[in-house]
Amino acid sequence: MITGSPPQSGFAAMAIELIVSNYDKSLAFWTGPMGFTVCYTRPAMKFAYLEHPDGAQMMFYERDGDWETGLLEAPFGRGVVLQIGVSNIDAAYAALVAAGIPLYVELRERWRHWGDREGCQREFLVQDPDGYLAMVNQKLAVREINR
Repeated sequence: MITGSPPQSGFAAMAIELIVSNYDKSLAFWTGPMGFTVCYTRPAMKFAYLEHPDGAQMMFYERDGDWETGLLEAPFGRGVVLQIGVSNIDAAYAALVAAGIPLYVELRERWRHWGDREGCQREFLVQDPDGYLAMVNQKLAVREINR
């Protein structure tokens, strides 16, 4: 049985799908302080498709032995950083702090090269219940690089 409907903004061309150890814990984290909403679920599979108000989409399902290409142990997702762009970084940050979620990297501002220009964003990093690392960010400015 499937409950819900497709994402409001349509399906993204690419969306991550995470294997999680505890469906309920992950659902509470991602739909609580992280601000995602459930588009649809497959309860028998412990699967959810989520969407953030700012457009990010993701899926996850509780570990069942399928699609595990190697040893899977905590923290999951080693070598992967999920970037989630938001329109209000202060609200996103406050929601996690209020929920008592420890941050991996505190809120900061960074300039980085973006091809032929530099971009500035405010960002923080947080780990979900399985250790997946998420960088929540808000783009602030872009400037040309003086060469």
